[in-house]
Amino acid sequence: MADHSTEFQTATRLTHAGRKGKRHHGPVNPPLVRASTMLFPDCASLQEAYGTRRVYGRHGNETTHALEQALCAAEGAAACLLTPSGLSAITTTLLALLKSGDHLLMTDSAYDPTRHFCDNMLKQMGVETTYYDPLAGADIAALIRPNTKVIFVESPGSLTFEVQDIPAIAAAAHAAGAVVVSDSTWATPVGWKSFELGVDVSIHAATKYIVGHSDALMGAILTNPALEAPIRDTYKQLGLAIGGDDAALALRGLRTMAARLAVHRESAMRVAEWLAAQPEVAEVLYPPMPGAQGHEIWKRDFDPKYACGLMGARFHDDICRQQVAALIDSTDLFGIGFSWGGYESLILPTDPSRVRNHRAAQWTAPMIRLHVGLECVEDLISDLQQGFDALREQARLARAA
Repeated sequence: MADHSTEFQTATRLTHAGRKGKRHHGPVNPPLVRASTMLFPDCASLQEAYGTRRVYGRHGNETTHALEQALCAAEGAAACLLTPSGLSAITTTLLALLKSGDHLLMTDSAYDPTRHFCDNMLKQMGVETTYYDPLAGADIAALIRPNTKVIFVESPGSLTFEVQDIPAIAAAAHAAGAVVVSDSTWATPVGWKSFELGVDVSIHAATKYIVGHSDALMGAILTNPALEAPIRDTYKQLGLAIGGDDAALALRGLRTMAARLAVHRESAMRVAEWLAAQPEVAEVLYPPMPGAQGHEIWKRDFDPKYACGLMGARFHDDICRQQVAALIDSTDLFGIGFSWGGYESLILPTDPSRVRNHRAAQWTAPMIRLHVGLECVEDLISDLQQGFDALREQARLARAA
């Protein structure tokens, strides 16, 4: 199949990228390759393979290469590196771009394990991290130092869903010679044009919407041309690799991601609007919903067709955590578990205030995070109603005590 990746719409690219099209006589899907050792017919062929990715299975095979090509086509990246988890994609990138004496600007809304890596391993390496207000926008320029090498963004932010002004942050970063690294998992590779907005490296926990079925762990590092070489060198030195089985699962998920996201988006909007109407809820954190925090920037920078199903809700201060626990425990369809992006709905209690340097007081009230899956949305709302009934009963008993 010729490379028409810039001509086709998103759903078409996801269906065809990484496949050979009419040049291929055989199965629709690329073959599943499981391989460590690669054989060569003679010494000349072995010599020719040195320095290439064909020399050993750790450097990939037909299945992993097909996934890399498909992800590059989806987001417009120059190169893709696949890692065993989303966290390993983040840590590999930061290790590649930072050295002792460097300074990192990290969004205060980052994924908690990202913070742990900054506060421990990077600190031990002599890299200083400053956590900045995710709503800083162009004002981040005042925090950039001569040794600031990376500005890390996550938009919407983990747990609190702040939408960052990425073009303004990128302009400030690039003017100072720094690069912008993004945890783009919420957006997915099709939810925004990350590289056009100024991102230099876009990272995904492919475990989420790319795999889409909660049955494989994987990370993806998508880079611009300038940063491929240093990141790939670090990747190789760390000995990172994924197997063909997981790559095949991710390819399967990628083919249907656009269609799944459309359902996630529609159902999540219904759930968000229902939650906003509940008197116990002070705020629904879902940027695609009109009136939600960050909606205007989200509308400017994101593709509304591919909003995902992850959101948060903050309760009023008079709701206690035991009442929220009763809500969660009383649902049947919302599973209690970490991760998100699969076909199933999930719910968790959250407490962002414990890991925030900026505006922590804003997040001290009880909160929940919900992933709205592919179930019938009427059933999901009925399930949440059951949970809220339990919350209200707990509140009634507390008042009566």
